Amino acid sequence: MTDVIFLLNGPNLNLLGQRRPEVYGSTTLGDIENAIIERAASYGLAVECLQSNHEGVLIDAIQHARLNGSGIIINPGAYTHTSIALHDALEAVEIPVVEVHLSNIHRREPFRHHSYVSPQASAVIAGAGAYGYTMALDYLATSAARVLGQGFEES
Repeated sequence: MTDVIFLLNGPNLNLLGQRRPEVYGSTTLGDIENAIIERAASYGLAVECLQSNHEGVLIDAIQHARLNGSGIIINPGAYTHTSIALHDALEAVEIPVVEVHLSNIHRREPFRHHSYVSPQASAVIAGAGAYGYTMALDYLATSAARVLGQGFEES
């Protein structure tokens, strides 16, 4: 186990800041990644970032994180509601996983209310915008610290 958090983002999240800013905000994925990398450094953690529009690439990253990481932050995008394969990949992970959604999926279209990812997540954050990623990192930093024996205090 290492001090690496994997930040995984699914389909269309590369368009953050451009696609439907009234729903997803004006913050870009690059902005989010930079903020998470900076905050992780304050915990003594590294971050590996990946965005893919391809389900298999995300599954490969989850399997890689399983052996090489302390935790996963994942915004699976639309795969949240369709991917049993992501569910199964996360089921095999023995590190904490936080599912993040920029919008509150429960206030949106009914097909977005169900998540195949949530049953495998240690925590789910929805509707907090880009700040949800920071919340996820803070959660994982304290979870990873317990796993790694570093003793960060929760605030």
